[in-house]
Amino acid sequence: MNTAYTHTLLKVDLTRRSHEILTVNPAVETALIGGKGLGAWLLARQVTQGTDPLGPENPLIFAVGPLTGTLAPAMRGCVVTKSPLTGIFLDSYFGGSFSPEIKYAGFDAIVITGRAKWPVYLWIDDQKVEIREASHLWGMDTLQANHAIKAQLNDPTVKIAGIGPAGENQVPFALIGCEYNRQAGRGGAGAVMGSKNLKAIALRGSRTVKVHDPKAFQAACDRAYAELAQSPDIAGLREAGTAGSVEYASETGLLPHKNYQYGSWDKAHRLSEKGQSKHLWMGSSACMGCPIRCSKMGAVRTGKYRGMVTDIVEYESAALMGANLDIGDVKAVAHLVRLCDLLGLDSMSSGSAIGFAMEACERGLIDAPDGVDLKFGNVKAAEYLIQAMARKSDGLGALLAQGVKKAAADIGRGAQDFAQHTKGLETPAWGPRGVSGMGLAYMTTDRGGCHQRGFAVAYEHGGEYEGLPLDPLTPDNKAALVAGLQNHSAGTDALVKCDFGAFGISIETYARLFTAATGRTVTAQDILTTGERIWNLIRCFNLEMGLTADQDTLPRRFVQEPLPDGPTPGHCITRADMDRMRQEYYALRGWDSQGIPTPQTLARLGLPLPAQAPKDHRHEPNP
Repeated sequence: MNTAYTHTLLKVDLTRRSHEILTVNPAVETALIGGKGLGAWLLARQVTQGTDPLGPENPLIFAVGPLTGTLAPAMRGCVVTKSPLTGIFLDSYFGGSFSPEIKYAGFDAIVITGRAKWPVYLWIDDQKVEIREASHLWGMDTLQANHAIKAQLNDPTVKIAGIGPAGENQVPFALIGCEYNRQAGRGGAGAVMGSKNLKAIALRGSRTVKVHDPKAFQAACDRAYAELAQSPDIAGLREAGTAGSVEYASETGLLPHKNYQYGSWDKAHRLSEKGQSKHLWMGSSACMGCPIRCSKMGAVRTGKYRGMVTDIVEYESAALMGANLDIGDVKAVAHLVRLCDLLGLDSMSSGSAIGFAMEACERGLIDAPDGVDLKFGNVKAAEYLIQAMARKSDGLGALLAQGVKKAAADIGRGAQDFAQHTKGLETPAWGPRGVSGMGLAYMTTDRGGCHQRGFAVAYEHGGEYEGLPLDPLTPDNKAALVAGLQNHSAGTDALVKCDFGAFGISIETYARLFTAATGRTVTAQDILTTGERIWNLIRCFNLEMGLTADQDTLPRRFVQEPLPDGPTPGHCITRADMDRMRQEYYALRGWDSQGIPTPQTLARLGLPLPAQAPKDHRHEPNP
């Protein structure tokens, strides 16, 4: 039977310089679909609480879904591993063209374990696998290494995912740069890659992805594209990308300014689509096969950074590297974000770490390095710290390169009070003091502080979710809102869908796409139940890693420092609000008062899942 699954995963052991090709257990595909679900299952099989995230036994998993590589607007993939930043589950998503190439090479996942004795890169040409010398690439930035590998392979069409100096230095918020100009940014997957002495993965695939029912699949694709065309949210993304959110966040009091001391900023328009379109953008661009075209092609044409080619500065990066640092020059912000991409640093965590350092210096808790004026608004100071963190080149750089949680603990003297993170992952650029449901989402996300596991803001400001009334300033109905959004996110991330595509495509249409692509009939409710199953699987994994209910909380600033500005001054999320939302959420999820899934809940969801995947056949790489 034709199906969009390959039913196959590639497992590479860098220590033994070997690889094997395995068949994915059909029960896992049925229960977890793929993508996030498959990655979580693979990780749970191989990792224990004692597994060092930067040790050879921690797997680095690239997973795609059954819709990846098809005509469906679902071209993304994810990297799954145990995070060196948080010590718990990590999945980090990326667009571009690398994920479809995994399918074209014949795999639903690539699992990398072990540690090479010296720097290497993987060369995967369909199902031929080689481990190649990469010492000459070590020290290159992400783009330099990309160009060098393509030149060596004499093929500019090869798709590459690689790390920069930050990943080589195992900075726990180092990213993986994916083809092209897309990043698996959050949580430190680049550090895991660097710990394995793996500079890059180069891919070339020639296989086609077949669907079960081409006629029904084309009809489902037509329906998905029509829904995208009719969505005002998609129209806004096509016009302005996520940069359009900068002014909205400021107007609603959610924009981080000066390390979240404030929620509004009078210079927000400089970093929004107004400033970016004037100073940067030259045209629109898209991930492979995507009809949304939310990205932009641009260049700085005047001034100090003249000649720099840039993409759109996404909302999260513009807010955390711009507003959060009180930097209103959009060209400078684009420069700082590009520097992070080249060095291989997550620009969100980097912006948070720099804002934390600027406030710590302002409070007299740390000293600025010689010759550096470490204060808000100083572009040179931000640039200095990006370089210092990526290379751990001085004491402050090495301190901040740990992430704000560990840096604050090392500084002490009250620094923890303004370290913005949840479970060790730096807070995204949506301050939750004016939207309590967003606060609950941060508290309960599976990888730490994250806005992508249940973006409650739009529903809270809209005043309703599936018939339930919502007031953004109260805890009422927030547990149902957040749990529902998380189930939707996890279920569709198993496909793997585009986050923005889900703003327009209905869950019913995703079910039609999956059914036609694989031949297995599912309903919208089946996808949501799968999402719930994945969420509980990951919760069990995180509990095994040592997570406790005490960590389902918010940074002190959001709880004890009311908003000083914006439309809701004086508001914060109180401890009573947190306790109420958390317990209502646990009860709704079928967890006990300590956030542990009950045996009844696990039985209802069919957890745990089978532990073994049958082997297909083994290949040994060329030495």
